[in-house]
Amino acid sequence: MTSSHSPSSATSPSVTPYDDMTPVTRAAYRARAAAAEIAPLPRAAKDDALLAIADALEVRTSEIVEANAEDVARAREAGTSESIIDRLTLTPERVRAIAADVRDVAALPDPVGEVVRGSTLPNGIDLRQVRVPLGVVGIIYEARPNVTVDAAALCLKAGNAVLLRGSSSAYSSNTALVRVLRDAVGGAGLPADAVQLVPGESRDSVRELMRARGLVDVLIPRGGASLIRTVVEESTVPVIETGTGNCHVYVDARADLDMAVDILINSKAQRPSVCNAAETLLVHRDIADAFLPRALDALAEAGVTVHGDERVQSYAGASKATVVAATTEDWETEYLSYDIAAAVVDSLDAAVAHIRLWTSGHTEAIVTTSQAAARRFTQLVDSTTVAVNASTRFTDGGQFGFGAEIGISTQKLHARGPMGLPELTSTKYIVTGDGHTR
Repeated sequence: MTSSHSPSSATSPSVTPYDDMTPVTRAAYRARAAAAEIAPLPRAAKDDALLAIADALEVRTSEIVEANAEDVARAREAGTSESIIDRLTLTPERVRAIAADVRDVAALPDPVGEVVRGSTLPNGIDLRQVRVPLGVVGIIYEARPNVTVDAAALCLKAGNAVLLRGSSSAYSSNTALVRVLRDAVGGAGLPADAVQLVPGESRDSVRELMRARGLVDVLIPRGGASLIRTVVEESTVPVIETGTGNCHVYVDARADLDMAVDILINSKAQRPSVCNAAETLLVHRDIADAFLPRALDALAEAGVTVHGDERVQSYAGASKATVVAATTEDWETEYLSYDIAAAVVDSLDAAVAHIRLWTSGHTEAIVTTSQAAARRFTQLVDSTTVAVNASTRFTDGGQFGFGAEIGISTQKLHARGPMGLPELTSTKYIVTGDGHTR
C-alpha cells in the first residue's frame, strides 16, 4: 500500500484522496465503502441483485463464452495440461449451471442478523450474539472462472463486498464475467463496487492485495498448493486457508464389492481435475484377492493409470490395467488427472495411519458393511469430511445444500470444510440494558 490514510475514510469517498493511491488500494477503498452500504440491506435487496446476475449470465452467455475461448486458446498454445484447461473452460451449459447456482444462493436463508445465541443476564441485561458480514473479502484463485461468479454471489448474499484476483490465464473470462456482474448489481440498485476485479495482471497486484490490512478483512486463496502456501505465508491480511485434495478411498475387509467399484470409479474418474477427486486407493488385504482384479479392470476402462505398491503390482498381470511402481512422492500427490496411487494395507488402523501421514485433510471415504468399522474410521480420521459408503465427490457446497461454495477450508479455525454463507460472516454482541452501569 502506498497510502497511509485511515481506512475509516472509505465511508466518505468524496474526501478520499484516490489520486494518491495505487489502483489496487483505490479498488480496496471503493470496496470498503460498498461493503458499508450493503451490510444493512434486507434480504430482498440482495436476492434481487442475485437474480439479476443469474438472468444477465444467461442473456450474455455468448459474450462470456467468446471471452473464455480467448483464454482457452492461449492456454493450449502454452501447452497447459488438459486438467487445467478443463477447469478453465466455460461452455453455454456450464454458464447455465453457474446461473442456476446463483439462483440457489438467492433461495437460501440470509445468515446476516441470525442470533447465534442469546440470553438475559442475571443483572437484567439482554445479550445477543448475531451474525454480521465480514466486510471486504479478497479471493485469490487460479484458472477457474466459475469461482468469479460463485464468490461474488456468496459474498453479496452475506452482505460483503468482494475483490476478485483470478489468474492471468483466465483474464479475458474474468473481465467479461465481472462486467456482467457489475452491470447486474448496479442495475438492481446496489453499489457496483461491491464486485471488483483487482486491477493488474502482475504479481505486484497480488502482493499489494495481500498487504491491504485494514482495507481488506479476509483473504481466501483457491488453487494449488503453491498459491495457497504463498498467500498464507506472505499475507498480512487474515487468511482462511483452503486446501489441496489428496483424498483417499479405503475398501474395508467387509465391503460390498459392487458398491466399492462404483464408489472408486466415481471418486476418481467422474471429474479428476477437481479437489474432491480421489487420489489414493487403500485396500484391506483380506479382500484384495476378490476386489483388486475387478478394481484394476474398472480403472483401466476409465483410462486411469495406477501407481501401485508391490502388492498391488502383483495383481496387474491378470488385469487390463496400467500399473506402475509407486514412489514415496505418489502418496502425497494431488494428481488432478487420470492417475491414482494404490496400496494394500493389513488393517483398518493401517489404512488410518497411512491417511493421517499423507492426507491434505480434505476428504476420505470408507466402503464397508461393518458399522463398527465405519464408526472407528470416522472417529480416527481427522479430515474436513469423512464419507461412509459414498463418493469423495460429494464434498461440495452445492451437494451439501449450501448453494455455491467459496472454497473448502482444510484449516480448523473459523471455518472447516465447504464454506457457504454462514462461513462468510463473523459475529458481534448486542448488549441492551435499561440504564445499567457497572
